[in-house]
Amino acid sequence: MAELPKAYYSDDAVAIYHGDCRELLSLFGPVVDCVITDPPYGDTSLDWDRPVGGWLDLIAARQLWCFGSMRFWLEHSADFRESWTYAQEVIWEKHNGSGFHADRFKRVHELAVHWYRGRWATLHKEPPMTFDALARQVVRRNKRRPAHMGDIGASAYASVDGGPRLMRSVLRVRSEHGRALHPTQKPIGILSPLIQFSVQADGLILDPFAGSGSTLLAAKQLGRQAIGIEIEERYCEIAAQRLAQDVLPLAVAGLPVEEKR
Repeated sequence: MAELPKAYYSDDAVAIYHGDCRELLSLFGPVVDCVITDPPYGDTSLDWDRPVGGWLDLIAARQLWCFGSMRFWLEHSADFRESWTYAQEVIWEKHNGSGFHADRFKRVHELAVHWYRGRWATLHKEPPMTFDALARQVVRRNKRRPAHMGDIGASAYASVDGGPRLMRSVLRVRSEHGRALHPTQKPIGILSPLIQFSVQADGLILDPFAGSGSTLLAAKQLGRQAIGIEIEERYCEIAAQRLAQDVLPLAVAGLPVEEKR
């Protein structure tokens, strides 16, 4: 393996590298547990939104969460399916959205699609759970499943009404509108469940389009290691400043958590 360049910023948990991810990704090899990233979608003609080709083939991790619009996925899904298996998707519902067209619905969501390599059973998975404060013990009886889902034996079981339950695939998290340091900055609250699902404690995350460092910051808060690659030096500096500040752990593990104003 070739020697890595000097990190733009590093501490005990994270490192940022300044450069083109297509020139650096192959240097990290198979040591990365999961890639979580937000590449340019190509939805607009803006410079920062120009599609980047060739990076996907250089990913060596076994799990990948990638943000994208429906347009992005319609145009690029075949590239992912060449060497990845689709697992699931999460819908990020924002408190506001973009209105590029006056004659269409206002778009207030983005997709984060989960891909993997190898056997699903061998991957690290820890589905985030949700908890309601007012929970009561109830007894439910199993219903017969539809034929296409397979039958289950009839029995009674106890559960707690209100939690814990699997986190829903539609997550409403306030966007970074009005406080973002990068045009497509993601809130910590939409990144933390993806990290908790796919990356074990002390695991290593890679973000080849690190931007202002939100993935790295979320990883650091959750006790994971992270590497970020960013092509624009100004955003490397912004990410370094964010990561150098004291970081408090997330208040409730497994729940989308918004950064306070």
